[in-house]
Amino acid sequence: MPCLNEVNTVGDCVAIASQTLQALQWRGEILVVDNGSSDSSVAAATAAGARILQVAQRGYGVAVRAGIAAAQGDYIIMGDSDLSYDFAPASLKPYLEVLDAGADLVIGNRFTGGIKPGAMSHLHRYIGTPVMTWAVNRMFGTRIGDINCGLRAFRRRAIGALVLQSDGMEFASEMVIRAAQAGLVISEVPTTLFPDGRNRKSHLRSFPDGARHLRVWVRLWLAQHHKNDPA
Repeated sequence: MPCLNEVNTVGDCVAIASQTLQALQWRGEILVVDNGSSDSSVAAATAAGARILQVAQRGYGVAVRAGIAAAQGDYIIMGDSDLSYDFAPASLKPYLEVLDAGADLVIGNRFTGGIKPGAMSHLHRYIGTPVMTWAVNRMFGTRIGDINCGLRAFRRRAIGALVLQSDGMEFASEMVIRAAQAGLVISEVPTTLFPDGRNRKSHLRSFPDGARHLRVWVRLWLAQHHKNDPA
């Protein structure tokens, strides 16, 4: 779980995830990657039973990459620490079932699973994410329904072998693109998005983040087509 000033929610997220591990009899750990919180997020996560990895450099991608490198299990489930995703057994079990069936990367689809009122802005729900998803599918031949969903599960070795470089929110699409380019098996499961429990501004910056996504797509598309050009 990447975390930046989530003191109101991270403890609950860790507690729910811990209960799920016990209920499903999964062997694993809960790793919270603190990205320089100035509140008591670390104390809350520690009290709930998480292992803490502190990463000073800010950035969603920075935090997730560090978490992947530090994780010890064969499978990794990543999700935000703001209660926007449900970590209960009924929500997480399908992810591992799809991994067990052969997938390398399983992405949640909030559009098929449901978006609760107030959970996503109209800009992101009807324009931002659908357009971004269409663009990635068009450019890279993927068949993804929700490129930006933050709840994902994957094989640690498969994703850990990818050259993931993005530091910010654009990491979400870079993971999918590089997985597709590497020939990994990508699947989706319906996932419900809930209003987050934060009492601060969102870390999302719609237009700057969108521009960063676009730069990554163009760079990866050019690299792919240059590689495929005949000598």
